[in-house]
Amino acid sequence: MSRRQFIMAAGAGTAVAGGAMAGLGGWDAQAGAAQHFALRSRQTSFQFGDHVTKGLISLTDNAPSPVLRVRQGERAVFDYTNGLEDYTSMHWHGIRLPNAMDGVPYLTQMPIGQDETYRYEFTPPDAGTYWYHPHCRTMSQMAHGLTGMLIVEERGDQGFDADIPLTLKDFRIGSDGQMLPYFTARGAARAGTHGNVRTTNWQQDPVMDVPAGGLIRLRFAVTDITRVHRMIFPDVAGRIIAWDGQPVDEDIPWPTAEAPLWLAPGQRVDVVIKAPAVEGEELTFRSLKGRNSPFNVLRLRSVGADLKRDIADVKPLPRNPFAHPNVKEAEVRDIVFGWSPEGEGSNNGLCGTFDYTFWSINRSPWPGDVVSGIAPVAELKQGRSYILRMRNESPNLHPIHLHGLVFKPLRSNLRTLPANYTDTILLLKDEVVEVALLADNPGDWAFHCHVIEHQKSGLSGYIRVV
Repeated sequence: MSRRQFIMAAGAGTAVAGGAMAGLGGWDAQAGAAQHFALRSRQTSFQFGDHVTKGLISLTDNAPSPVLRVRQGERAVFDYTNGLEDYTSMHWHGIRLPNAMDGVPYLTQMPIGQDETYRYEFTPPDAGTYWYHPHCRTMSQMAHGLTGMLIVEERGDQGFDADIPLTLKDFRIGSDGQMLPYFTARGAARAGTHGNVRTTNWQQDPVMDVPAGGLIRLRFAVTDITRVHRMIFPDVAGRIIAWDGQPVDEDIPWPTAEAPLWLAPGQRVDVVIKAPAVEGEELTFRSLKGRNSPFNVLRLRSVGADLKRDIADVKPLPRNPFAHPNVKEAEVRDIVFGWSPEGEGSNNGLCGTFDYTFWSINRSPWPGDVVSGIAPVAELKQGRSYILRMRNESPNLHPIHLHGLVFKPLRSNLRTLPANYTDTILLLKDEVVEVALLADNPGDWAFHCHVIEHQKSGLSGYIRVV
């Protein structure tokens, strides 16, 4: 299929994308006007320390990309214009949407050329914390800053006094303030290449004012290409209320220095805390670098008169409308993640090539987006339930992300996993995890590690639902 033919075919899919979405819980687009966003990528600069760093990429001048807020069950339109010389696309991470809107080059659309505009149009069925990032030239554009948060707001007021989105992202910056190489072969073959400037919303050790004595909703999202955070929360009244966009069904313990919360690239966690009652008091959220080296992710500072809220006032978030898998009747599919036995790099067409192959799924490395005849990792029948038995045969961590569907952890050979629905799960060294899903959204859905160096060097594929 030529590029022109693909664009015309994709356009036909776009025209109906705002309508009812089969299998997605029955949310239909509203008859009223859609929420509309005009977005344009661009090169920009930002001052992280003493120097201004040039060559960053954002949807905003001299700032991180905006937080996009949409409403559950209402149609949203994103006209995305590529202001870069390189090709790009945009993926809406964690959203259950029509396959044509998923933003994966060659699998669901052609890459977007310079000054071209692609319309993404969908009705989000689920409320929660999600995010967006390119899926073409992924590693380069994400490493240079092109990530942002997408929030689907619940219907009705949830009773919080502040709602704060927080994107956790590293940059690799030299002593002169300019970007260092974001990729190393040594890093790609191991845990990934970490950044040396750790930021929250592009700020280092940020301090944010919150209403004293108020109930504060914090939405953490790891939009980094490599770093697995181990979060430590302050010893205050608080609760984890959502995991990867979905309200929690099983409680997640409050993270401490002895038992931190692992939060990997692609994952999100929603937290509610009660702010200190006294103006000027601070709470510090931290993450571990190495085994015993915590660094500040966020400080909250109370301001104003005490609101005298009570954590007991927090009600569970409303559940999202999707059908659950039938575990008793589920078919089991085995999927193995590990090093690659062979491979000569990947051919990603207009999205570039990659010279290294280190990783594989089912011992077959991803050969590239534009290589023909690539079989899916698994082919699932629409409407049926499945158990994916995922085995990590490597000593490295792999946050595995599945587009377009949600799944529920069942069991692990190494730990107890809370049974909370998710779209991204972190596989530990030598871990075997079983998850259950209902194949209720037809299409070819990307399935890959969200350490992007692993993804681009073989640990990628797709799952087909027919």
